[in-house]
Amino acid sequence: MATNDLDRNTTAPGISANGVDRKELLVILGSGESGVGAALLGRQKGYDVFVSDAGKLKANYKQELIDNGIEFEEGHHSEDVILRADEVVKSPGIPDKNEMVKKIRAKGIPVISEIELAYRFKGDSKIIAITGSNGKSTTTSLIYHICRKAGLDCALVGNIGYSFAKQVAEDPKPLYVAEISSFQLDDIKEFRPDVALLLNITEDHLDRYDYKFENYISSKFKIIQNQQPGDYFIYCQDDEVITGYLKNINLQTNPLPFSMRQELNKGAWIKGDQMMLKVQEERVSMSIYDFTLKGKHNQYNTMAAGIAAATLGIRKEKIREAVADFHSLEHRMEHVATVRGIEFINDSKATNVNSTWYALESMSRPTILILGGVDKGNDYTLIEELVREKVKAIVCLGIDNSKIHAAFGHIVPVTDTDNALDCVKQSFRLAEKGDVVLLSPACSSFDLFKNYEDRGRQFKEAVKEL
Repeated sequence: MATNDLDRNTTAPGISANGVDRKELLVILGSGESGVGAALLGRQKGYDVFVSDAGKLKANYKQELIDNGIEFEEGHHSEDVILRADEVVKSPGIPDKNEMVKKIRAKGIPVISEIELAYRFKGDSKIIAITGSNGKSTTTSLIYHICRKAGLDCALVGNIGYSFAKQVAEDPKPLYVAEISSFQLDDIKEFRPDVALLLNITEDHLDRYDYKFENYISSKFKIIQNQQPGDYFIYCQDDEVITGYLKNINLQTNPLPFSMRQELNKGAWIKGDQMMLKVQEERVSMSIYDFTLKGKHNQYNTMAAGIAAATLGIRKEKIREAVADFHSLEHRMEHVATVRGIEFINDSKATNVNSTWYALESMSRPTILILGGVDKGNDYTLIEELVREKVKAIVCLGIDNSKIHAAFGHIVPVTDTDNALDCVKQSFRLAEKGDVVLLSPACSSFDLFKNYEDRGRQFKEAVKEL
């Protein structure tokens, strides 16, 4: 239960027995990385904090709350306490259709996200915020790498793994590079990045948006809703969803597009084998062959990161160095090993069809493709042409693979497996020297694995056992 049981029938956290000296009660709904980070920042800033999780708290998060004297509960929600809150910080993983959230909103209690709380106390620090359906983690990490290469004192925060609020509480920085999901943007009020990046928008997570693509689009565009004329908005000029939405809004910020299809007055574009970059007056060029990250999708990511770095005044030499020695993330087009001339690539982070499209688009050799998991309403026709062009066989890694068989069974051989070891062995048997085995599942992992990281690690372990 809680760290110090109050009599919930007589007092709520932050209220003395005689009803005076009341601090603001901040309730944190959800106890993951963002929830615990919000709790630590709230406590530091003088709120009375109460953390409530309907599930079980992870041992490390529970210990952090205990060590900091923060009251919490797990396994249920105490409505009598929660509905007395002055404000609620909701975990991005909790949907609005959650019954407790409905009751909170019905009572008119303000609901914010952890990034909103962090923004409130970030002081004069600058924020570069990155969102999009695909490429967020790679682009965020590349921007952070460029900033560090240039000697800037900055932190990598947000959806990429480390709580923004916790960073502000424990080790504040003059610059935050933040990966931001649509779920985090849904509950912002004043959050305003100095530099906002919108990489792309494709259909994803529609179950959270009443299965309406326009709701998801609006959520992504919240990243610029509070921006002002001195801020920057970096976006993909080639994304028709983004450019279509921009026609209907009055932009308050400085637009800096990037494109592979046209030369631009400002922003970044690819011309031949050169990336051209222009933010102020000076135009910078660099060869795409010097990029560590390969594939068209990563050229887009690199253009976006290069523009972001240029808005900070980072010298072109440092940008060049950084894009040339950046290493890709674990579980994102990660080279695992080459066994008897067959390369194994771990792209477990590809949890939607668009991510798999990008992975396949970058393949230059015959490919054994590993698909499967929890289908989120996937439209596999998006990758049908690439499968015909590049894939020799598909190995399914999931419990229900019927949709994959229906989509591709008439194009290439499709086989079923239900664990990483068998999947890797089967893929190895189907491959020949010079081929690639690509784990890019296009699905969530929760049918067989804890998460996409667990799936990727089990895949890598299985490759090592060949």
